Amino acid sequence: MTYIKSTSDMSTAPTIADIARTAGVGTATVDRVLNRRPGVNAETVQRVLQAVEELGAPQQQPGRPRKSANARFAFVLPAEEAPFFELVERQIAQSASDFRHSHITEVTHRLDTSDPARFAEQLAEVGDCEGMALLAPDLPPIKRAVNELVRAGVHVVTLFSDVAGSMRETYIGADNRAAGRTAGLLLGRMAGQEKHRDVLLLSSQATRLSSEIERRIGFAQVLEERFPELTLLRTSDLPADEDGACEALLQVLRDEVDPARVAGIYNVGAGSAGVARALAQAGLAAKAGVVAHDFTDAHAWLLENNSLSYVLHQDIHYCVSTAARVLRALCENVRGALNVVQPRIEILTAENLH
Repeated sequence: MTYIKSTSDMSTAPTIADIARTAGVGTATVDRVLNRRPGVNAETVQRVLQAVEELGAPQQQPGRPRKSANARFAFVLPAEEAPFFELVERQIAQSASDFRHSHITEVTHRLDTSDPARFAEQLAEVGDCEGMALLAPDLPPIKRAVNELVRAGVHVVTLFSDVAGSMRETYIGADNRAAGRTAGLLLGRMAGQEKHRDVLLLSSQATRLSSEIERRIGFAQVLEERFPELTLLRTSDLPADEDGACEALLQVLRDEVDPARVAGIYNVGAGSAGVARALAQAGLAAKAGVVAHDFTDAHAWLLENNSLSYVLHQDIHYCVSTAARVLRALCENVRGALNVVQPRIEILTAENLH
């Protein structure tokens, strides 16, 4: 639908940004009201319509991005210190010039996820943006906060880890269940056909990221389906820091499992350097295959030193850029904005790092 101002002087037609300023809302909200899309409360709709009555209807052709208009997007990440989160934040910063070229202003927020209710409150306070790319735990308070943002006219996409069941508009990132299945296939083949072998499944404490949950599910599925001779052992969650992860895994190897039976280890989250150190101290470094996620500097070093067998990775630059592109297209009501090609899972070894 094309909105044409009723006056004969077409050069004075207001922009959506003009209407948004007059109504005191975001441009995404104006877009929703003008295109009669749901998710905006009646009072806000009335304010937007009043602004249109005062200024006139905007001259806009949905589906063609406004090259001169600036869009403001928020990238929201957990505040916890983890190599992957730092890697994502660094990639967002490195993409700043690309964002400026696309008339996008980016603001990055790091929110503490240890208290989900507080995280949800802080998420609701992230204002003055038309779109949000969110990496957050999959918990009810956060789903409600996402829904409130969408109802207020903010476009929300999830990044690397989904918040399924919320009103977010799409997920951008690798298929994490497929990633877990890939890890299971790699470790199962490394273990061979020998029976009475164990495979350890590790994750960090208090993680509620659906990405890690999906990886665990996929891993367990493959072992059950294709390697019934292996026994899957889910250990107690490890601390996220490297020293804590090392000490916790050493205790598991002393008190809970027989190290001689361990054929492989899959770590779905952080702490891989600590895991590698524990295996070396237990004499398992050369005996058990180890699979981890995300190509960080630490993981590159561990691969080169044969402390990790494989690292499963996804193209972070592509995901960050795609999130911004999709949000921009949603704000402009571009047809097909949600047609996203998800990144493939790369299998990195010591032989293909460079």
